[in-house]
Amino acid sequence: MQAMFAAPSAQRFIATQQWFHSLSPGRQEEVRDTVQTLQGDKGETMLAAGTPVQGWYAVLNGLVMLHSPEARGRHSAFLGVPDGEWFGEGSAMKPEPRRYHVVALRETRLLCLPLPLFSALRDTSLAFNQYLANHLNMRLGQAMAIIEAGRMRSPEHRVALYLSPLFWRSTRRILLTQEELGHLAGLSRQTVNRVLRALEALHIVTLDLGRVAVVDDDALRAYLAATIDH
Repeated sequence: MQAMFAAPSAQRFIATQQWFHSLSPGRQEEVRDTVQTLQGDKGETMLAAGTPVQGWYAVLNGLVMLHSPEARGRHSAFLGVPDGEWFGEGSAMKPEPRRYHVVALRETRLLCLPLPLFSALRDTSLAFNQYLANHLNMRLGQAMAIIEAGRMRSPEHRVALYLSPLFWRSTRRILLTQEELGHLAGLSRQTVNRVLRALEALHIVTLDLGRVAVVDDDALRAYLAATIDH
């Protein structure tokens, strides 16, 4: 996939990052001049497992799924990353090929902060490192929840988990399709539909125009807690 020079929207995104404002004017200019963008169509593997890591990525618009390479015809979803969120910091910090595929669940544009600049910011910026530490802590919490749900929990718990603020902190109405939710939760569309109809009956979500929207966060948390032992 070809990288492109950053568009004005990418420059605006970078300017909203808290760590960016702690940088010197010269370093800020370097970041603005160095970031690139990648475009992917729905279903496209934008970054493949086993390939060299080129940098640290953010979703400018769209939605991507991070999942492990296929094994015996199946895949294990890790998480979805929506607009405005970074991912891949762990990969960027290790001298090894990427361990997971990054797949566009809808038309998506990514921003890439190239690896040499990522490493330079880690070496010189306290604010950048603080952001990375907080971000890695969030990802660890997500990973632990996914592992636990995959081993112990019901489809009801998995669907509720993938609708919860644990995975969608940057946006109030996530507006996933049932197909997207099925990919992320590792469940069939029929199973996802069954669970969503039950959540709709409880007035926790709406299913208007093919999109899933959470309308009662407190009720979703209670439902999630109630399905832990089922």
